[in-house]
Amino acid sequence: MAEIVEAKKLTEREKFFEMRLKDGVPLMQNPGQFLEVSVFGVGEAPISISSSPTRPGETFDLCVRNAGSLTGALHRLGKGDTVGIRGPYGRGFPVEDLKGHDLLFVAGGLGIVPLRSMINYAMDRRSDFGRLTLLYGARTPSDMLFKDELDRWSASGDFRVETTVDLADSSWTGHVGVITKLLDHVEFSPTGTIALVVGPPVMFRFVLKSVLGHGISESRIYISLERRMKCGVGKCGHCQMDNVYVCQKGPVFPYTKVRSLKEAF
Repeated sequence: MAEIVEAKKLTEREKFFEMRLKDGVPLMQNPGQFLEVSVFGVGEAPISISSSPTRPGETFDLCVRNAGSLTGALHRLGKGDTVGIRGPYGRGFPVEDLKGHDLLFVAGGLGIVPLRSMINYAMDRRSDFGRLTLLYGARTPSDMLFKDELDRWSASGDFRVETTVDLADSSWTGHVGVITKLLDHVEFSPTGTIALVVGPPVMFRFVLKSVLGHGISESRIYISLERRMKCGVGKCGHCQMDNVYVCQKGPVFPYTKVRSLKEAF
């Protein structure tokens, strides 16, 4: 059982939740893992964990898009309400393998949610990693998530942040266009950089082609396929791609392990 400590609206469709397990035990997640969240009488769904285990305290963060009955029910909850939690589940980002390398984060839309966990992990363990770069694309400026943190990361002087939108408004002064164009605005060493890519299915095909075209090898790319999961424990088959269960072997995969799976992209 988990209690909602804080709930706030981030955009018209996304809501942020800070939660705490009622027994007081830390969640002990790895960056990139997910939870099964239950609203009693409605059901449950897999939700990305958006906070880093490096942050002090016993709370953890979720960011939920209102896209169905379960997520709609979550959006109607607020501070002091209770939900059920299973997990954490799945394989997250291979933190130990990433140490000592430059990291290129590429996030499309909600992809920033699980990447936020790894980003804050790297920021809190800054000496373990090389250069940090984030490329983040959203549909419109109002769809951008964690705007305060984007500004704070960029202002740190130790983290290159580039953003773009598909459709600009009168207030937007940044890049407009597909996220792959941002690769031309950043410098990185292809042999020293590991790319972490999370976003909607349509994004993967173009981003992976562009990342490879900029010299980063297939063995230095990790992606998350969390969108396909349901039960979280390999029983329902909803996330199965060929003989691979995303909830057990992922959601984070080396690109080399899934490049031949047509359903992945």
